[in-house]
Amino acid sequence: MSHGTHDNGRGEVDDVRVALDWLDAEFHLPMIVAGFSFGAAVGLRAACPDVRVDSVIGLGLPLLPTDDRSYELDFLLTCSKPKLLVSGTRDQFGPRTRLEQLAQTLPEPKKLVLIEGADHFFEGRLKELRETIEFWVREVVGA
Repeated sequence: MSHGTHDNGRGEVDDVRVALDWLDAEFHLPMIVAGFSFGAAVGLRAACPDVRVDSVIGLGLPLLPTDDRSYELDFLLTCSKPKLLVSGTRDQFGPRTRLEQLAQTLPEPKKLVLIEGADHFFEGRLKELRETIEFWVREVVGA
């Protein structure tokens, strides 16, 4: 329902920060921030430095520029929160080798899960995606 314009991640990161402020004010509960694709790139950028966020999840994290978008993910190199990255082995925007290289450079705690045969949208593999996230949340957060 937004009537705003795409801001290449700058305004969108601010949007995530406003959402985190609202969630904190309303619920005062621990937060996990999860995002998919572009939402992962901007969500994790806002969540990593935010002390209210306990852990982050990036699904289908885009690593290749598309159209007018390029994704700067250097902020992840200093993100010390628990991180789950989930991608498909056939993700057209996040090639496996690039994702594995990125994951190797990230500080602990971290976990990279590659869902065999899944594309960027996890078509036909949403059950595996859900189970992966649920298992990690139980393991890391204890929820």
